[in-house]
Amino acid sequence: MSSRIYTLPVDQTKWRIDGAATSVFTWEYDETRDRLLTLYEKGKERQWNANSRLDWSIEVDPGSPDNFPDASVPIYGSDIWERMSERERRELRHHTAAWTNSQFLHGEQGALICASKIVQTVPDIDSKFYAATQVMDEARHVETYSRYLREKIGLAYPINPHLKALLTDVVSDPRWDITNLGMQVLIEGLALAAFALIRDFSQEPLAKALNTYVMQDEARHVAFGRLALREYYPQLTDAERAEREDFVVYACYLMRDRFRAEEVWEHLGLPLEECLDYVERSDVLREFRTMLFSRIVPTVKDLGLFGPRVRAAFEDMGVIGFQDLNPDDLAASDEQMALDLDRRRDGSGVEDATRLLAGLDPARAAEVGAAIQAGEGDGPPT
Repeated sequence: MSSRIYTLPVDQTKWRIDGAATSVFTWEYDETRDRLLTLYEKGKERQWNANSRLDWSIEVDPGSPDNFPDASVPIYGSDIWERMSERERRELRHHTAAWTNSQFLHGEQGALICASKIVQTVPDIDSKFYAATQVMDEARHVETYSRYLREKIGLAYPINPHLKALLTDVVSDPRWDITNLGMQVLIEGLALAAFALIRDFSQEPLAKALNTYVMQDEARHVAFGRLALREYYPQLTDAERAEREDFVVYACYLMRDRFRAEEVWEHLGLPLEECLDYVERSDVLREFRTMLFSRIVPTVKDLGLFGPRVRAAFEDMGVIGFQDLNPDDLAASDEQMALDLDRRRDGSGVEDATRLLAGLDPARAAEVGAAIQAGEGDGPPT
């Protein structure tokens, strides 16, 4: 994707992160775990081609409210929003879509780098097998989001500073489990929830289909992180576990702050401090940010990284209530939605299947739908 479509200057088109990593070979080719091998088989069988699976002939209007409910625009309902003309609101929707999908794209390239690094550094052969399939998945995701931005949105934003800081830490750390925890559990977990909001609530059929298929892949990636780390983390010392928990807290706060979209407000010439203040106080946006942690909290708990500091951070962010969700149930739902879309595609062709895509996660639909309805009916937050 050419840097010409970026809305902001890109100081450098290449970003290098120094880091020492030890490549691990293993000669124990028969030491495998059934659940990881099952995941590996799924990884092989579920490969898909974005050029033929998706209907790229669909016209996308990036300024339309059909792309996502206006209540999801971070400053929706503010005095700034109310003063805007419809032309200005279309421009804001366009830039919000560009910013959101740009961060998806940059995160997917980070996942591509991390998956290839896991192949290199993880000690077990079955983990190497699975991570190799993920490398292909992530390359496909980079290709797909890049094409969507280039052909359908026509704008792009550079990587958000909060995401860049977290990727720097994850990629530069030489320990395979930190790469796995940071990318597979935290960054991918947050991305899964963000993709789900588009899949479940956008009226734009290409974006719905795209995110449905990406989520099928990402659910496997998070499952891989859980399986690989769940066996390893009980072996840690108390000090090593405390270090991982500190990393979880640090990373979660970074990811929460990543969605303030400062770059959009600055680029459009809107009053930055007023926008950020509204974003922080908005009940609707607080609900959206909360939902983004629905995948992370139960997975972190499942890994045993749920000490007092982690719980206190999740309580502070208002996301502790997700601790009782079952990560396997969430992954199964993502898998089923993609399979349902495939069945429609087989029966009616890719175009009809993409346009007819429907089906929501009932729990998420109810909670986020209520937030959207409240946001559309209420005034500014107090």
